[in-house]
Amino acid sequence: MDISPLAPERFPDLPEIAGVTFATAAAGVKYQDRNDVMLALLAPGTSVAGVFTQSATRSAPVLDCQNKLGSDPSTGAAILVNSGNSNAFTGGRGVSSVEAVAQAVASAVDVPIARVFTASTGVIGEPLPHDRIVAKIAEMHINQSSAAIEDAARAIMTTDTFPKGATATIKIDGKDIHIAGIAKGSGMIAPDMATMLAYIFTDAKIGQGDLQKLVSELNAKTFNCITVDSDTSTSDTLIMGATGASGVDVTGNDAFGQALHTVMQDLAHQVVRDGEGATKFVTVKVTGAKDDADAHKVALSIANSPLVKTAIAGEDANWGRVVMAVGKSGAAADRDRLSIRFGDITVAKNGWRAPDYSEDAASAYMKNDELEIGVDLGIGEGASTVWTCDLTHGYISINADYRS
Repeated sequence: MDISPLAPERFPDLPEIAGVTFATAAAGVKYQDRNDVMLALLAPGTSVAGVFTQSATRSAPVLDCQNKLGSDPSTGAAILVNSGNSNAFTGGRGVSSVEAVAQAVASAVDVPIARVFTASTGVIGEPLPHDRIVAKIAEMHINQSSAAIEDAARAIMTTDTFPKGATATIKIDGKDIHIAGIAKGSGMIAPDMATMLAYIFTDAKIGQGDLQKLVSELNAKTFNCITVDSDTSTSDTLIMGATGASGVDVTGNDAFGQALHTVMQDLAHQVVRDGEGATKFVTVKVTGAKDDADAHKVALSIANSPLVKTAIAGEDANWGRVVMAVGKSGAAADRDRLSIRFGDITVAKNGWRAPDYSEDAASAYMKNDELEIGVDLGIGEGASTVWTCDLTHGYISINADYRS
C-alpha cells in the first residue's frame, strides 16, 4: 500500500518514558509476516485514564476497559493490543476471548487482571483467535524494552499507511517532563470518541481522577474534532498512563495541559492525514454561530458531506455545496448573514456571492494539499474547528477490498 501523500516525513523520535516498556510479536491474527500484537507494561503507581467509542455496538475489549478504569494504581498495569480482528459483534465468545487474553497477561507479568487493558482492531464479526495471542505473551514479556514504542505503533496498524507518533517535553520545577503517544486510524473515523486507537504515556505524577478529567476535556478538542468518513467505530480507545516516575506533580498545571493538548492534536491530525485514500488535509472553521454546539454541528456537516469532500478531491471550488451543508446541519442559520471563504478568498458574503469573487483564484487555491474552509454564520459568538480530508476513489477501493 502506498504511503499517504499527507504523511509526515518520518516517525518522530519519541523519548523513553520511565516506567513504560514495550514489545511486539507476530501472532498471525490476520496479517502474515508482520508484527500484529503489542504488549506495554506500566510500573506500579501508574494512573490510567481512558476515553472510548460511544457506539451502541462497542466491542468486548472496550466494555472491559471501561469497567477497569479507576482500578488500584498501586500495582503495575499492562496494555495488550492486537490488529487484524476487532473482536466486535462476537457475543459471549468475544467476552471469553478478552478474559483469556487478560488472564494470560496477568499471570505472565504478575499484575491483577483488573489492571490489564486490552484492545482489538480490524474486521468486525469474526471470532478472535486468541490462542495465537496468548502463545506470544511470554515472548513479549521477555523482550520488553523502553525503546520499542515505534515497533508498538507499527504493530497496531490496520489500513494505516504509516505509524503515528507525537511527543512533547516541558520543564516543570526544574525537571523535564516527557509525553509520548502513538495512534492508529485511517478509516471508520468520526467523532464520539475515540474513532481510533491511541496510547499516550508520561512520567508526570497526577492522580487518576485528575488525569481522567484532563484527558476527557482535551479529547473533546482533538480526537472528537476529526472525521474521515462519518463512521464511528465499534472498537476504538484512547488510554493514557502517567507513571509518576519524574516525581513532579502536574495536577492543575496549565503548561502540562497545553503540552498534552499538543500531543493529542498532533496524533488526531495524523489520523486525518492518513484517511483512506486522502489527498487533501482540510480544516473547517465555523464562527458566528448561536453557540459552540451549533458551530460544531455546522463544521461536522461540512466535513462529513460526500458532496463537499468529492468537490475537494476534484479541486472544484464548488462553494454551493458548503451552503447546502450549512443548511442541512440542524443548527440555527440565516441565509442572508452567511459568509464563506476558501483560505483567504471570500467566496460568499452576507448570503450572496462576494462582489469580487474570482473563480480562477478559488480554483487555484483548491489545488493545495492543505485547505481551509471558513464559514461565518453572523448570528452569535459560537465557534468550532474540525479537521477532515477529501473523499477519493482510493477510499472506495480500500474498503471494497477490506475483507478480501
